[in-house]
Amino acid sequence: MPIDYDALLALQIPDTHQHYTHKDSILYALSLGYASDPLDAAQLPLVYEEQLRAVPTMGVILAHPGYWPRTLNTGLDWVRIVHAEQALTLHKPLPGEAHVIGKSRVVSILDKGTDKGALITYERRILERDTGDALCTITQSMLARGDGGFGGPKLTTAPPPAPPERAPDLVIDLPCAANAALLYRLNGDWNPLHADPEIARKAGFTRPILHGLATWGIAGRAIMQGVCDYDGSRIASLFGRFTAPAYPGETFRNELWIDGNRIAFRVRAIERDVLVINNGLATLRD
Repeated sequence: MPIDYDALLALQIPDTHQHYTHKDSILYALSLGYASDPLDAAQLPLVYEEQLRAVPTMGVILAHPGYWPRTLNTGLDWVRIVHAEQALTLHKPLPGEAHVIGKSRVVSILDKGTDKGALITYERRILERDTGDALCTITQSMLARGDGGFGGPKLTTAPPPAPPERAPDLVIDLPCAANAALLYRLNGDWNPLHADPEIARKAGFTRPILHGLATWGIAGRAIMQGVCDYDGSRIASLFGRFTAPAYPGETFRNELWIDGNRIAFRVRAIERDVLVINNGLATLRD
């Protein structure tokens, strides 16, 4: 049954509330491999409650509305949906702990054709409950592979940023622990695809895959390490396009092109020589 364009665009996604504590901020950082060197003093404020600073990419997991394509009346073939792109804009540094509210809405629906699916973009604004201040805005695009050809407006999207055609200015290899997905799921994504080998095999994978947002967060870690000296307040925004699944235990080669306050990047799983994130772009504050 074709999706209802107008109904999906007007979908009411309930607000979500979350009180995250210093334990949540520390867990998120550790799940991405921060402080793998416990003697690196620059990383200590990201994993230690004294003067704790939240990792900026943590914004993407705050006040999450859950898998609303499945839980709400959307008409989508939710089983065939895959994560396509992820963006985060930070309006101010994330506190180490806070009460937050997430306000979500569908932004656009692009009909790519019957054989290509529909590209659905939604945003989530994260507000501090007590002050009403906006902390960050998350924009996520999903490819609904079974929902193309519904007859919606033929919208167009701007091409994603492409890395320069020259050697990267900085290359950072970051190993990912073999149990990284089991640790990252404690941030709130309990999909058994990332934990149960049998379910992963039924989905067509040789073993449980790493969460896309974990791979994306590791790219943010490379930028924090290579450009920001682990000062998360310098990161203003981060965007990346997912191009292939990644697996726990792999080593991720982060290639960075530095042009002032703009950092183009891509991420490759070294052992398989597979590009897992492409068209990445981070912007920094002075």
